[in-house]
Amino acid sequence: MRRKSPLFSDYGPMSVRNLEYLFKPRSIALIGASDKPGSVGGVLTHNLMSGGFNGPIIPVTPAHAVVAGIAAFRDVDSLPQAPELAVIATPPPTVPGLIAALGRRGTKAAVVITAGFGEGGDAAGVSLRQAMLDAAKPHLLRIVGPNCLGVMAPAHRLNATFAHLDAPRGDLAFVAQSGAIITAMLDWAAARGIGFSHVVSLGDMSDVDFGDMLDYLASDPRTRAILLYIEGVTAPRKFMSAARVAARTKPVLVVKAGRRREGARAARSHTGALAGSDAVYDTAFRRAGMLRVYELDELFDAAETLALCDPVAGDRLAILSNGGGLAVMATDSLVEAGGRLAELKPETIAALDHVLPHTWSHGNPIDIIGDASPQRYRDAIAIARRDTNTDALLVLNAPTALASPAEAARAVTEEGRVKPRNLLTSWVGESTADEARRLFAAAGMPTYATPSEAVRGFMHLVRHRRNQELLLQVPAAAADDFAPDRDPVRRLIDLALTQKRLWLTAAESKEVLQAYRIPVVVTRTAKNPDEVGAIVRALGAPCAVKILSPDITHKSDVGGVALDLRTPEAASAEAGLMLARIRQALPNARIEGFTVEPMVVRRDAYELILGMTEDAQFGPIILFGHGGTAAEIIDDKALALAPLNLALARALMARTRVNRLLQGYRNQPPAALDAIGMTLVKLSQLVVDFAEIAELDINPLLADAKGVIAIDARILVKPASGDPAARLAIRPYPSNLVERVALSDGRAYQLRPIRPEDAPAIVALFRHLEPEDVRMRFFAPLTELSPTLLARLTQLDYDREMALLLYDVAAEGSTPEIVGVVRIAADPDNDQAEFAVVVRSDRKGHGIGYFLMTRIIAYARGRGIRSLRGDVLRENRLMLELCRDLGFALCPLPEDAEIVRVTLDLAAVSAHV
Repeated sequence: MRRKSPLFSDYGPMSVRNLEYLFKPRSIALIGASDKPGSVGGVLTHNLMSGGFNGPIIPVTPAHAVVAGIAAFRDVDSLPQAPELAVIATPPPTVPGLIAALGRRGTKAAVVITAGFGEGGDAAGVSLRQAMLDAAKPHLLRIVGPNCLGVMAPAHRLNATFAHLDAPRGDLAFVAQSGAIITAMLDWAAARGIGFSHVVSLGDMSDVDFGDMLDYLASDPRTRAILLYIEGVTAPRKFMSAARVAARTKPVLVVKAGRRREGARAARSHTGALAGSDAVYDTAFRRAGMLRVYELDELFDAAETLALCDPVAGDRLAILSNGGGLAVMATDSLVEAGGRLAELKPETIAALDHVLPHTWSHGNPIDIIGDASPQRYRDAIAIARRDTNTDALLVLNAPTALASPAEAARAVTEEGRVKPRNLLTSWVGESTADEARRLFAAAGMPTYATPSEAVRGFMHLVRHRRNQELLLQVPAAAADDFAPDRDPVRRLIDLALTQKRLWLTAAESKEVLQAYRIPVVVTRTAKNPDEVGAIVRALGAPCAVKILSPDITHKSDVGGVALDLRTPEAASAEAGLMLARIRQALPNARIEGFTVEPMVVRRDAYELILGMTEDAQFGPIILFGHGGTAAEIIDDKALALAPLNLALARALMARTRVNRLLQGYRNQPPAALDAIGMTLVKLSQLVVDFAEIAELDINPLLADAKGVIAIDARILVKPASGDPAARLAIRPYPSNLVERVALSDGRAYQLRPIRPEDAPAIVALFRHLEPEDVRMRFFAPLTELSPTLLARLTQLDYDREMALLLYDVAAEGSTPEIVGVVRIAADPDNDQAEFAVVVRSDRKGHGIGYFLMTRIIAYARGRGIRSLRGDVLRENRLMLELCRDLGFALCPLPEDAEIVRVTLDLAAVSAHV
């Protein structure tokens, strides 16, 4: 019997429960089977019967005694056995009853082809949908659909769709909501010989959604890459959790439809106007480590590129070509895509001088001239690939009468086997390029029809690497880089909500920023023009005067801003004129007075905008970009999901055009980049701490070499309750669980949640485990941790998992000396969790295992988890004794007498555990 290791060896979160019956069923019932040509039931029958499925397929229909030569049954109750999978193509009103009957029989999965479950908001359909889900829930019966094309699992010869083509076997999984996209993709892929491990049409996603499929496919050994066509996401937190897990182990590529759709609501702030729904999706995909592409052909091209190439270190590309025109086209494409042309080292140019004609380009692109022989290609490639200033080499060829494209390609394939740089190719033309492309394909080298497509492939590598770096960042729930003063912020927000105000005043907004250590300009409030003059006299000229009104958010748009007022008299007079202007233009606006600020003169400063808005699906979104009154016209901005750390903040800044100016140019010194980044971190911390903050603008934030200062700020608030982190799409690093402890051995230890950078320490811990301890933990004699398993052990989604490590504080070295780790993985309903624990072999007997178990039990109870369970080898007596001491119930597994299932009812655990 093959045993599954407790947690993470054959890891799959509980959101995938019973999904194996969708893709690996041993028996199928087709409800609505038919022999009628051209009908949905007829096509389903044909596809299921002709696919070679190795198991019984049972037609169910009251209309026929025999379908496709097989005896049919009138209803579910009359079936001779409980089918593991049911495919349903009957009218909508029949579906809830069918699901209930199938659940009673023991069926664990169903594909509901039928439409009519409230797709257009129809109340009767919505009611049927809920009735279907209610019928499935008691039996844990999983549903794909309704309103879907169906599912395919070619390795199991399953074609439960009404598609016109079957999918050939391969290693790509394709998941889409749209059945039309699935059929178009099958047609397109068939002509190109592309095969699949799974093809899934999710339809309306009443139950199984993208998050479930990502969880399932992440641990599927037959799937090399996951391709998604997304129209919308349900359960965004589950989606982000699953996507981050999947993207750590294999490429996840996504096409998002509807990227030009206008936002659903009118923006009330600059940030709201700049952050569109598609931009938010783009931000979420990037943060989850996925690669977004924009066309179906690009989806498959990117999957191939990522499969054939190693990860790149940067965005510097060297281009080698036998034609200058091709190289120029590639260079243009590279720069437009945000890549960089590599600057060759002098020694590289010198070496190329020895092997190339004197007329070569003497730089990058490397033009090796139209009569380039295979040997010239070979020599030039060998030299260019050694240059450490390059991250990849693109080799181009245009057909000429002076040299054979095929022979040149053969030389490139020979050189392509040598590392250290990725080598991409593009042989242009048709008949003259065919043989070269076959050679590249046989050699496992990426090749493209045009230079632009080749550059696009390189940029896929670059963007995927960048997104993977973002994936590894785990910002803490509370930043330790600064100490905010939360009490005055709470007071100001509560005051505004008590007064039923949506917006904080300008002065209040700046007080909030000050509490989070963001520098702001001094702001005073005046009730009338006379007070304006008095404040200007006290502050000293020059000053700025702005209208103060809860009904006017964009003050400059209505003439509500006056700058550089140099005398109290001028300020008072301008305030009077401003008041008259606004009362005439906006007679119903409530005018509360004016704000007065000293003019901030920083001649070389850049105007930036920092902001936050709350997306309905993905929660707080942080914005950074080029600020000022023309921010929306300039439209230079980037978005990120909260929370941020400094690395994520700098990555956010790097995606804007203004960031290049901030680096400094000519005689202009660089701006204080870390100060800008830390302002983003502080802003992120503010919105993590206070769920009442719905929108926020700092515009402009002036930034120069001296630092930053916020000139204007606005904050929109709303009532909120509960855990502020609940609205975040990604749960932050739980720094509140960090503690210093002393155990019975007299040593001092640090307990904290695991982080991605702990991977080397986990490897060191593994090496300190005796072989017998490894077998007890993993149920197998592992000799090393695979990269995939190591990633799963260290790169957690804290929303669904927790791993607490304990390390010796006194041990020397930069890598913590871990003595034990305990971890849990919870189901999507936060109802049950599986646990595992390991203690370093030479540190046993000091209460480490007991301590770690008590801490994880307390954590699980605090999360509202109702029970913990784990599997322990019967011979692991020490662990079984520990579980008894902690109150676990022990029960041998019926299917494997050598394993004991231990279960703890957390509601019954005493408070001291």
